[in-house]
Amino acid sequence: KVGKGNRWATQQNVTSRMGDEKKIETVKLISSDEHTFIIDRKAAMVSGTIKSMLSGPAEFVEKGLGEINFREISTPILEKVIEYFYYKLKHTNSTSEIPEFKIEPEDALKLLMA
Repeated sequence: KVGKGNRWATQQNVTSRMGDEKKIETVKLISSDEHTFIIDRKAAMVSGTIKSMLSGPAEFVEKGLGEINFREISTPILEKVIEYFYYKLKHTNSTSEIPEFKIEPEDALKLLMA
């Protein structure tokens, strides 16, 4: 997570310690109260909407900037959405038992609206 003051942080290049250098692309997701989350692009692509905005044939402004503003989604709800992206990414094609993704009842409607 990146705090409010670091909104214009640059994308990060991460070097693999296993030999080859690998560029891990990141995406910035910005909540309604301007909290910035920098997440792996692969995790963000779990969302069909975000995937369309970042890689579809249409020319969305977000595609060039690598950041998406969610003016209607609060920080705690966007954080839970991001947690789900990583959960989904980790457990897709898993052969072991998949643990429950816990959602607080008071957040359920907000998450459905996100």
